[in-house]
Amino acid sequence: MTAPFALVTGGQQGIGLGIAQALAKEGFRLAIASRSAPEDDGVRAALAALGPDACCYRHDLSDLAAIPALLHRIEADQGPIDALIQNAGVAAKVRGDMLEITPENFDWIMGINLRGAFFLAQAVAKRMLATASPHYRSITFVTSVSAQMASPERADYCISKAAAAMAAQTLALRLAPYGIGVFELRPGIIETGMTAGVKDKYTARIEGGLVPAGRWGQPSDIGQAVIPLVTGQMAFATGAVIPVDGGLSIERL
Repeated sequence: MTAPFALVTGGQQGIGLGIAQALAKEGFRLAIASRSAPEDDGVRAALAALGPDACCYRHDLSDLAAIPALLHRIEADQGPIDALIQNAGVAAKVRGDMLEITPENFDWIMGINLRGAFFLAQAVAKRMLATASPHYRSITFVTSVSAQMASPERADYCISKAAAAMAAQTLALRLAPYGIGVFELRPGIIETGMTAGVKDKYTARIEGGLVPAGRWGQPSDIGQAVIPLVTGQMAFATGAVIPVDGGLSIERL
């Protein structure tokens, strides 16, 4: 029997790469979906880190029309997807007063973080229902503590993640009778390229007690949290929302 196959969107960098590395170590066959071309230096470096069997498929989450062709190519090359890790996403284009958010910027972030994530997961779910697999199957949405914790200076991002969280909940209900797990991981303040611009600001706040664990999260922290989800160790916990944030989102007095 071949090893299970996982697809990680945005797996070429940051949290996605941390997840992909954990899956590769666990023995999964692996592909990453990236908006960048496979020849891009960052993608090539990620594939080198993931091992000779990892591959990349180019995909822009905002391009819903491209989903069928993407999944057809992947299944023709690799077979059915056993684990989809819907990780790729974007930050707010502009941080600032939410009263000044433009419809264009709002639609852009929703097109990727919500519409792109949902409709890719929907298409994968349909294929999972249509094709049997000897492996446990799952879909994991990587959202953010911002799905729950409000930041008015990036309200469009928070709204996109809160909506993606509900997408995970409703999909979990739809797929539970078929033994397909759906989960949501909520990373906290993770040290990646996306947070590099605010590193000094958040380092000071972390040292001041913002994060009870007292440190930045690392992509590997998210990767470690994914493994019990995709291997079926938490199958009866489908629909679970799992914060991976060092205690950041725990309500405190």
